[in-house]
Amino acid sequence: MGKEYSGSPKLQLLEIKRKRLMWVLVVSGLCVFFYVLGAWQGPTNQSELYSRVGCEVGSTEKTSTDQLPSSSSDPQPVSDPLDFESHHQLIVNSSEESQKFPPCDMSFSEYTPCQDWQRGRKFDRKMLKYRERHCPKKEELLRCLIPAPPDYKTPFKWPQSRDYAWYANIPHKELSIEKAVQNWIQVEGDRFRFPGGGTMFPRGADAYIDDINELIPLNNGAIRTAVDTGCGVASWGAYLLKRDIVAMSFAPRDTHEAQVWFALERGVPAMIGVMGSQRLPYPARAFDMAHCSRCLIPWFSNDGLYLIEVDRILRPGGYWILSGPPIRWKQYWRGWERTQEDLKQEQDSIEDVAKRLCWKKVIEKDDLSVWQKPFNHIQCIKNKQIYRTPHICKSDNADAAWYTDMEKCITQLPEVSSPDEVAGGKLEKWPERAFAVPPRISSGSIPGVTVEKFQADNELWKGRVAHYKHIVSQLHQGQYRNVMDMNAYFGGFAAALMKYPVWVMNVVPVNSDIDTLGLIYERGFIGSYQDWCEAFSTYPRTYDLIHAGGVFSIYQDRCDITYILLEMDRILRPEGIVIFRDVVEVLVKIKSITDGMRWESRIMDHESGPFNPEKILLATKSYWTGEAKQQHR
Repeated sequence: MGKEYSGSPKLQLLEIKRKRLMWVLVVSGLCVFFYVLGAWQGPTNQSELYSRVGCEVGSTEKTSTDQLPSSSSDPQPVSDPLDFESHHQLIVNSSEESQKFPPCDMSFSEYTPCQDWQRGRKFDRKMLKYRERHCPKKEELLRCLIPAPPDYKTPFKWPQSRDYAWYANIPHKELSIEKAVQNWIQVEGDRFRFPGGGTMFPRGADAYIDDINELIPLNNGAIRTAVDTGCGVASWGAYLLKRDIVAMSFAPRDTHEAQVWFALERGVPAMIGVMGSQRLPYPARAFDMAHCSRCLIPWFSNDGLYLIEVDRILRPGGYWILSGPPIRWKQYWRGWERTQEDLKQEQDSIEDVAKRLCWKKVIEKDDLSVWQKPFNHIQCIKNKQIYRTPHICKSDNADAAWYTDMEKCITQLPEVSSPDEVAGGKLEKWPERAFAVPPRISSGSIPGVTVEKFQADNELWKGRVAHYKHIVSQLHQGQYRNVMDMNAYFGGFAAALMKYPVWVMNVVPVNSDIDTLGLIYERGFIGSYQDWCEAFSTYPRTYDLIHAGGVFSIYQDRCDITYILLEMDRILRPEGIVIFRDVVEVLVKIKSITDGMRWESRIMDHESGPFNPEKILLATKSYWTGEAKQQHR
């Protein structure tokens, strides 16, 4: 007979709750004990195991057929949502236990918190500091949901999205008028069309890239990562993709309204960014190729500071391609409305800076000039007896690139033992590069990161993505294109997604214990540094799928996680999905917040089973739009 409880009903209820909590703790302890020790021998299946130990927290054996793809070579059970709220409570840094977040005013539909023009104009215009990141203070942070414009539509699927975007999603015709002759973008009824034109490629980006391919090899896998400075609508990056070259395109939020936004709407990698006073948010030796097509960056100014920054992020042996002023100035000077003397002086200055950086001029043909960075610094050190400036940096964390000022010194390359050796290690050609051990790991330059850990991480992500295929059907159906990994680690998620028609923005939090962004680039993927206590440098509604593994365990004691979730809502497209991975206590807290953000979510077991303390929270942003009002830039 069960024990009877005496006293008031309130005390009886408290006693019952106390007993139940004790029972849950005891059972949980038994589950962990048996799982760790592998102590059970008798149970022949999970159902028998649950019944013996009493660990069943939900039906984990049930497979819902409507959640699985119609054809699968590797079917896996899909667990029902789990209810942890009643037993898992953890104090996490957030401002509200439960709140319904209202929509922001429609004037914030295009809001980019750290590139807000009203805030930016308070800063110095010198070196474009006013166009750099200037994030809102705590009291300026919005506690509302950024609305989509009226009549917002799901973007075109890739590869059709390369050429088309809905006008309702980005209602800006300015570029179609301003760049009409250059064929950047055209308005056709309810949609935009991107012909692939550009200021310096009137025959189209495809033909322009063919011209580059005649000068340097683009099709043999040696060049995989590229950066486009002042990218426009990123047609250069868009047409490189079919050559298996992925470009990080960036441009400021300036008078060419929404150019980066158009790039992302097309399904092309891009960020808001500017060559100003600070380093670009990428590690040293990241890109095989850098490009400027009439990007109007004053390369020769400030003692060549901007070319010095390009040198930092270029891989040894990497190429810098320049088209537009001042190249071929003898033919174009009248159309550029500049004097011959001025243009000649500019080109001479660029040539001089390139020599001082120890670059070799490969070729100048028609509208294109190409330089190549040395494979190591053996000869460059000798050249410094002639060209004393810029000097080679003596003590420099070459990868430091988050709010780090540019320096007028050449980033030192890793030491080599012979003139033919590639500093930092030679990379495999693509696609072998994706799974080859990155030189930063094989050289032991990242503390605590071994070849074994790298290979184990690859296997781990193969299993995870196989599991995601069953719980996120849009992934393998090609409905998603722009993917972000908020805590990319080794880039294993991006590597496991290679067979899908997606690209991944690999983000390495600056608060991480180790810096792994350099090795991600060595694998042939792209990404950026980021502090998730601040907004990301992108427009609203630019990502289809966001992966957040362990992010909130990093930031729960650093800042209010409510604002991180609101930022995720800002950059996620309507009906986009977020995959959270964390301990149950953190996921319960996240779910309590996202329930007030018009998201639908459910907590699920880890792909390895119910005994893993890490769980998955799968969340979907609902479709809704705001009402038309004056836009806030």
